[in-house]
Amino acid sequence: MSPVSLQRIIGIDFGTKRIGLAKSDPLGMFAQPVGTFDIEGLLGALSKIRNEEGIELIVVGYPLSDKGKENRMTSVVDRFIKELHEALPGVPVETMDEHRSSRSAMKILAGSGKSRKKRNEKGRLDTAAACLILQSRLDSRA
Repeated sequence: MSPVSLQRIIGIDFGTKRIGLAKSDPLGMFAQPVGTFDIEGLLGALSKIRNEEGIELIVVGYPLSDKGKENRMTSVVDRFIKELHEALPGVPVETMDEHRSSRSAMKILAGSGKSRKKRNEKGRLDTAAACLILQSRLDSRA
């Protein structure tokens, strides 16, 4: 068994309007929602997490088409990843195919028993998608 890192692994669902953010628990087993942000708010939240808890890795959902090809959002996310590297030097950033993460997040929210109005609150879907991206990465480590 590998040594346990108490630093957080971060999951990000990048969107042009909102960016969903999730972080792992200290043992790296479960994704926890943090919230949704604009770029400045996200960078501030990441700096706070890095300073208070440490960041082992950032996983960014990477938009690919149904056929696994790059699409119009791919270059936007590439620029965002470059910004992450500049804002948080030394913190590794990985991508993970986010294909269907928003659709899966919507299904999970629908099954949660929350009202449609509550499910459709701004940012709830983005945060849920960030959790799914992160949880997928955490599960792949096990």
